[in-house]
Amino acid sequence: MSGNVLNRKLHYWGSALIAIPLLVVIASGIVLQLKKDWSWVQPVEHRGREKAPHIELTDILTALKTHQHPEVKVTGWEDVKRLDVRPDRGVAKATLMNDWEVQIDTTDGRVMQVAYRRSDWLEALHDGSIINDTYKMWVVFPSAMVLLFLWGSGMWMWLWPFLNKRRVRARKAAKP
Repeated sequence: MSGNVLNRKLHYWGSALIAIPLLVVIASGIVLQLKKDWSWVQPVEHRGREKAPHIELTDILTALKTHQHPEVKVTGWEDVKRLDVRPDRGVAKATLMNDWEVQIDTTDGRVMQVAYRRSDWLEALHDGSIINDTYKMWVVFPSAMVLLFLWGSGMWMWLWPFLNKRRVRARKAAKP
């Protein structure tokens, strides 16, 4: 079996092998590209009245505890997954364990927005960590390696006719 025939067979079967994982990565990647433009994925970031923060972390926790939204049930810091403070925008974004996001004005501690945040879930889907690390290492990583091979073999299949044509021309030119 020649190298080109083997390359085509490996390209063919490699593509079939990673079709589903690659579709998940592509689809989630497309949606993640739009996260700043599509509030369904990630809530629109509001801006506080002033840039410099005037409140303390305890004021942020108090705002989370006292807010009356049905999905915001905060009793302490253990209910907060992540706190993203943006001093240049005057906002603190608290992502809760239930993936709801609360945006707080760092000027006075006022809650500006409560919205569901899907981008973290989509990122976990995109990198395979949504299932577990074993899936990530034994399905997503090998799929990426096969994809790298497919790219290389596809480039070879694209380049081969040009190289072959050049070799044939050089052989014809060398004949007297």
